Amino acid sequence: MSSGNNIESEFLKLNAKNEWSAIFQKIRSESAKNCGSCTEALKPQNKNLNRYRDVSPYDHSRIVLQRGSSDYINANLIKVEQANRQYILTQGPLVNTVSHFWLMVWEQQSKAVLMLNKLVEKKQEKCYQYWPSKIGPDYMMTMEDVGLTLQYTEQQDHSHYLQRLLRLTDISTKDCREILQFHYTTWPDFGVPSSPNAFLEFLRKVRDAGVLESSVGPAVVHCSAGIGRSGTFCLVDSCLVLVSTNSVILTTINNSKK
Repeated sequence: MSSGNNIESEFLKLNAKNEWSAIFQKIRSESAKNCGSCTEALKPQNKNLNRYRDVSPYDHSRIVLQRGSSDYINANLIKVEQANRQYILTQGPLVNTVSHFWLMVWEQQSKAVLMLNKLVEKKQEKCYQYWPSKIGPDYMMTMEDVGLTLQYTEQQDHSHYLQRLLRLTDISTKDCREILQFHYTTWPDFGVPSSPNAFLEFLRKVRDAGVLESSVGPAVVHCSAGIGRSGTFCLVDSCLVLVSTNSVILTTINNSKK
């Protein structure tokens, strides 16, 4: 029997016995044994900066803010060296972490924010709206505690996602940068995208914008907790890079043998 048939057989067996919950608990337990420390996240002054009490950034890879009242934000830098990719995975901002979020974008020189959730899902707030409510200078957000302003300048509506253009400005230096926000709106929490083709089209648009390249700061990727949908997006993107790269290498090797 082929490996593909073995995998399918194992899947059907687990599905028939409804053993997925036990499998996930086992994975969670094993992961906990090998994970790094989360000392900063658990400090009393930082607890109210975490959206979920059981989702914390590791100390060794957490993003450290350079200015403002706190250096803490619930965010990690994820490196996939084989694919030459870097991402910042973070939680959906809280009302009291919006300025920290944009300071991180500024300091890390990120060119894009990839939002993979809705603000409200199943009647629960999953993310605070961290950009201005309307387009135009009259609705500019001013974040005095980190010395930044944010203006919403443009929006494009697509069938499965929205693309927003935001202008982030340093108040003291007057330097400004344009930040792209790609907001995927049809990926349910604890679910899968409504259409694989739509998701791949979204990924293609993000890639075409050049915001995932190593020549720019890492893209900020978030859902609500910053681990499920966010991790899946990064995994799909990096795996496709690896498949493409390895295919080119194999083709080159085969051609050299002819």
